[in-house]
Amino acid sequence: MKKYLLILLSVLLFAAFALTPRAGSADLGDFSGGGDYGGGDYGGSSDWGSSDWGSSDWGSSDYGSTSRSGSGGGPGILFVAAIVIAVLLISVLSSKKKRTSVTPGATRTPQSRLTPIENYRTLDPDFSPEDFKEWLQNLYIKMQDCCTKRDVEPIRPYFADSLYQQFDRQMKKLRELHRTNYVDRVAVLSVDLKGYYQDKGEDVIVAEIYARITDYTVDDNTGKVIVGSKTQEKFMTYEYSLSRPIGMKTEPWKEGVSERHCPNCGAPLSVNESIKCPFCDSVLTFSDHDWTVYAIKGISQRTV
Repeated sequence: MKKYLLILLSVLLFAAFALTPRAGSADLGDFSGGGDYGGGDYGGSSDWGSSDWGSSDWGSSDYGSTSRSGSGGGPGILFVAAIVIAVLLISVLSSKKKRTSVTPGATRTPQSRLTPIENYRTLDPDFSPEDFKEWLQNLYIKMQDCCTKRDVEPIRPYFADSLYQQFDRQMKKLRELHRTNYVDRVAVLSVDLKGYYQDKGEDVIVAEIYARITDYTVDDNTGKVIVGSKTQEKFMTYEYSLSRPIGMKTEPWKEGVSERHCPNCGAPLSVNESIKCPFCDSVLTFSDHDWTVYAIKGISQRTV
């Protein structure tokens, strides 16, 4: 009898949860959350930008390779979902095997596929691993700042368009719900360039970022924390994949600013100041001539 009461309670809880608008507690990309995962590593459990995407657009189980449209759901879908949950619970409760409580994170790119990053200078003599790591560290910090400001346009040039569009949808959902996701006390503890490979005309660098954040969501109307914690720290590990066309070389830097030109009108641009050409308003993207992030994986998370 207790078994079926538990099933009924679980279904009712699922229905109540499904009918409640969710903002989620997540850094930019929806990698952090309430539950730790990834075994002994530190970080998240999502894949962004790859075909085996595993994060969510405020709840979707397939966030990246495809996007959601329309209002979705409805009583029919909720009823079917409740039945599925009940069936799964019956299966779990009837099993005599003990299941592990550890939720796996995303799968790292196999090291066997990668060439040591030191060898990349044979392809690009001016490439500096240390400068690249510093740039990626600063990009990560800026990402989290954009998350709190609910505006990802400042980082648009550094991401593949599909990835940027999903970030933008995440911010749009927050604005619609009148909620703000604060990612505070951001500290990048290490950046490790795992190596590189070439695929489909692209050089691809795989990097691992280990960071510490606090992550919580606030209702803009009441000022109350509705998800997450202002005090709990999350130690996150991510895998970033960045690409650029084979044959491209590192451009010289002048006074800390990478000088480029508008692909539309040819005007000089300072990409550290703006992603739009001040002369013709064209949006600058790097996908055809410099490193862009095209996939992010959350490897694991540890909350303390």
